Amino acid sequence: MKKKISLITLLLAVATTAWGQSAVIKINPGESNIHWLAKKVTGQHEGNINFIEGGFELDGKQLAGGSFIVDMSSIMCTDLTGTYKDKLEGHLKSDDFFGVKKFPKASLVITKSEMKMENHHLVSADLTIKGITHPINFEMHMEGNKAMAKLVIDRSKYNVRYGSNSFFDNLGDKAIDDEFELDINLKF
Repeated sequence: MKKKISLITLLLAVATTAWGQSAVIKINPGESNIHWLAKKVTGQHEGNINFIEGGFELDGKQLAGGSFIVDMSSIMCTDLTGTYKDKLEGHLKSDDFFGVKKFPKASLVITKSEMKMENHHLVSADLTIKGITHPINFEMHMEGNKAMAKLVIDRSKYNVRYGSNSFFDNLGDKAIDDEFELDINLKF
């Protein structure tokens, strides 16, 4: 009888420990992507940015954390071709925008998450662009081996000044919106 009780106690202890542990799930950077959209008074531009690495920490089905690193030198424009495409990509990488030579990476670290409903999380994170970190909140849908989120970022918080009415007066139709959108699709 003592052996049975000891065995049951041991099994319960092992099961409780296993259930209480988190799992780290790494993304596949080659199959994951970030699509950006930036608007200005006279139109908009869009493109993609690549991940270097990233992953989630899961506690059961609950998102417990995560971190992601983005290759800022991979910024590309998909709505232009030729010289205009090259010119815009070069400008986005310059100190006027993201200063990619000095700040080649951006990062996002999940600090808190709340499951709103099955597969749907309210996420709080720290976003770092150009060495400047600010909190950001967004919703993320996770299902199977995929996760999707849409982030709206105020570039003026990260000292991305070019064409911003927050820093310059009288820009007229040369103004570029401070907020830009990131549609994120992750595969793991």
